[in-house]
Amino acid sequence: MVEPSDEGELAAAVRDARENGTPLAITGGGTRPIGRPVDALATVSTTKLSGITAYSANEMVATVRAGTPLSELQAALDDANQRLVFEPIDHRDLLGTEGTPTVGGMVAVNASGPRRFVAGACRDSLLGVRFVNGNGEVVKNGGRVMKNVTGLDLVKPMAGSHGTLGIMSEVTLKVQPRPETEATLALRGLLDVDAISVLAHAMATPNEVTGAAHLPELVAGSVLDGELGSGPATLLRIEGFAASVGERSEKLKAMFASLGDIEDIDADRSQKLWREIRDVKPFADHRERPVWRISMKPSDAHEAVMALRMEAGASAFYDWQGGLAWVRMEGGNTMSGLVRKAVQDNGGGHATLIRATDSERRFAVPFQPLDKPLAILEKRVREAFDPQGIFNPGRMVA
Repeated sequence: MVEPSDEGELAAAVRDARENGTPLAITGGGTRPIGRPVDALATVSTTKLSGITAYSANEMVATVRAGTPLSELQAALDDANQRLVFEPIDHRDLLGTEGTPTVGGMVAVNASGPRRFVAGACRDSLLGVRFVNGNGEVVKNGGRVMKNVTGLDLVKPMAGSHGTLGIMSEVTLKVQPRPETEATLALRGLLDVDAISVLAHAMATPNEVTGAAHLPELVAGSVLDGELGSGPATLLRIEGFAASVGERSEKLKAMFASLGDIEDIDADRSQKLWREIRDVKPFADHRERPVWRISMKPSDAHEAVMALRMEAGASAFYDWQGGLAWVRMEGGNTMSGLVRKAVQDNGGGHATLIRATDSERRFAVPFQPLDKPLAILEKRVREAFDPQGIFNPGRMVA
């Protein structure tokens, strides 16, 4: 394993691999093996490219080396009462991995959580990036302010590229103040279709809901140490100043009072609840069972899940106002064809295989297939960044 300690060593390692035609596996903390297993002859680790190089709480901008443990950045933000607003998912429990998530790994998979549907994804908080391309050249794009990108924007493509375009050495992120408090309302006993309607109505109000999820029957019992019980729970999170959170909570409760019981979940339990939703805790057990991440229109996702359940055993819960469905295949098979057909027949969207056995991952199509024009464009972009295809070969495409 090659472990460069600075950008120069990283670039030299890539040039050596290019000259020798050596395919490289790119790794940070090793906690997010999403996609196909990589066909590589050598591994480059970014873990020694570590440290916060610049952080201004006043400007709300942090520049961090790619191998920095995410926990180190979050600790610095906690000290300044700030946060990463996109609340990045921690895949370790879901995937059964160990190690320490890194900032570079977070960006590489565009790790984003429940707040994404109102605050944007990881890529939307990414201001700048430094990386080494497939020719061993150091590339810098973006900066520490939103208007600093000129010419071709290379920042956004790096988020979600899964290490196939370049090896990041440093990233710059915008951060936000942490709210004074939060609370969650849990509406009980709603069917999926009714719950999605409630979430849509809540989001159409001026009450600034920052979390909107639905846990169907039995799934609800797997969070908060079972405190919610097994009945369906439709969840609305409100954040901000304490007085405002209380006022908005009361308005939402009055709006939905006719639908049945509404439970108040206090700040500490609310934070735990949304961490568990973020990290897909309901499906963290039975790791032999595949898990799909399906992104669709909020009005369509539950219909796709219903269609899928007509053909195969599947458990699901919903985030992002219903637009994100986490689906576990209970039969132990990925059922790729059925999953993609259910998505396509119910409005279209993106289905990503997040968890499966190594053998299933090797032969699966883990990411949503692109239409031909987009596939051609993507191929050209990859070839421009990495002409010899030495970065994480096989990870995203065969």
